[in-house]
Amino acid sequence: MDLELRHLKTIRAIADAGSLTKAATTLGLAQPALSAQLKRIERTLGGELFERGRHGVRATPLGEFVLARARVVLPAVTGLREEAQRFARAWEGGAGFRLGGIHGPLLGALVDRLAAAYPGVTVTTHTSWSEREIAARTAAGRLDFALVGTCGASAPPEDELLVWREVARDPVFVMLPTGHPLAARQEIELALLADAAWTDVPGDGCFADCFSAACARAGFTPSRVYETDVASCVHLVQVGRAVGLCRATFPPTPGLVTRPLAGAPLYWRHLLGWHPAAPAHDTAAAVFAHTRAAHAEAAARSESYTAWLSAPSPSPGRCP
Repeated sequence: MDLELRHLKTIRAIADAGSLTKAATTLGLAQPALSAQLKRIERTLGGELFERGRHGVRATPLGEFVLARARVVLPAVTGLREEAQRFARAWEGGAGFRLGGIHGPLLGALVDRLAAAYPGVTVTTHTSWSEREIAARTAAGRLDFALVGTCGASAPPEDELLVWREVARDPVFVMLPTGHPLAARQEIELALLADAAWTDVPGDGCFADCFSAACARAGFTPSRVYETDVASCVHLVQVGRAVGLCRATFPPTPGLVTRPLAGAPLYWRHLLGWHPAAPAHDTAAAVFAHTRAAHAEAAARSESYTAWLSAPSPSPGRCP
């Protein structure tokens, strides 16, 4: 007889009930039938699993060993079934692309490319400041692809469940108003901005810690950091309230310029993730190619990034 999942459920039911009679009632079997089934299971596993007594049954050492494994295997199989059902429901009727991403122009560019490449196919998005939320939704089958970023070499969220591919690795630039005394420079040393207030978008990764560490290496502590949405960051820079941190692909915007930081002390990795068991896996190569093309187009539109790319490459930024 081959051991099956139902046999593990029977063993667990007997252990939980503490007697064959109670377990038979729970399982909807006659007590003699359950006893016969237990004997067949025990023959398959090579020994007695329970000691019978006047007060019920107690697991033998072999029984404890089998129960320990059953308590791992059964929930894992249940989780697999539930996850598969979620994926199947999500793709009933040939659903389109469900994209999740942190706020930024790359997500919009990807939507545009997918809409052009697959006319008539629905493309929906879910945005969040939280990379972890986007990754968790993708791991749970509620999104097909996660377009997020991580600082430096830090690991992406849900790294054990999702497949992650690096789209690009960009230096972090600084945004300045066009009238700023440093705006004409080709690159700016971080130490020259020691007295500035800063603005940046929020997130739940390590970027804030990495920025603080980079400032410490430059010999200062930021006086103030405004964490807000992209439009508000742009406004604060345009009116001279703060200087901003941005990705090198930040699009040309009236009233401000973007410049690289000398030595590229901070890097940002753009990542595309998906679940390897999801139907989205079949289109992942195409979606990844479109994402890289969207990034390349964004990089080409930035004069400051194009100039930086043509210069000798500095050492990659690091996490503290």
